[in-house]
Amino acid sequence: MSDRGCPDVVELYLRLPPDDIAYVKFIFESYEGIAVVRTIDRAAAVIVLLIAADLEGEARAILQSLRAEVPWQEVPGSCV
Repeated sequence: MSDRGCPDVVELYLRLPPDDIAYVKFIFESYEGIAVVRTIDRAAAVIVLLIAADLEGEARAILQSLRAEVPWQEVPGSCV
């Protein structure tokens, strides 16, 4: 359960280079059902990953494997 009031969904907000947004979306789409990726602010290059709470570990593992290719940073966010 998330401490943000969204019991079944974990939201991970990330800042990354704008040119990498489509690539990160593509990677998560290839892992069907792990996360839905939405662009929050294209100019600031902030995206949110909407992850089923029980799949957060898998999503974070994918992110760690992407770190060698995409310099992302987790940033604060909130439920929308």
